[in-house]
Amino acid sequence: MAIVLEANYAKKLGLPNYSSHQYCVTIRTELTELSQVEAESARLYQLLQTAVDREIQEVGFMPDASRYGMNNGSNVPTNGNGHPSNGNGHHAPANASDRRAAVPAADGWNCTEGQRGLVLRLINENKLDKNDVEAMAQQLFGIGVKECDKMQASQLIEELLEKTGRKTNGHRSPWQGRQPANAR
Repeated sequence: MAIVLEANYAKKLGLPNYSSHQYCVTIRTELTELSQVEAESARLYQLLQTAVDREIQEVGFMPDASRYGMNNGSNVPTNGNGHPSNGNGHHAPANASDRRAAVPAADGWNCTEGQRGLVLRLINENKLDKNDVEAMAQQLFGIGVKECDKMQASQLIEELLEKTGRKTNGHRSPWQGRQPANAR
């Protein structure tokens, strides 16, 4: 009887201009004895972590902020052609306001009010330790939760959703995009 051991290691990094990249490696191996699982698991983890860390250093294509309409000097997002955008790539009327505009949230948070509310709701509803979430932000970005910008807060929210089981296999969770009750 063979024992199948599958090991997976993935890393996702936030990049400037609302970009990110990720890399994942999976190995499947067969073992002959159950007693081999612990040592083989530790060996595979180290092997995969080293491989992913080495490969993810190559960033690849990075969008040019000025060319892709991300840095036009105003708080109104554009669709890349200088026209106002509603944030999802579709044209918006000139007077439309984007709820996700880079307006700092209350209490000195650098992300949007909606992101702040969602982070706090995930912490409260899942009884997460605020120090653990703060440590997660420090590990991911080298800054505290309140200092995270929109892009960093978005990635932190993804990590919290995965940690709480509300987002799996790269699919959007029904919680994403929902505004917290106190932000309505």
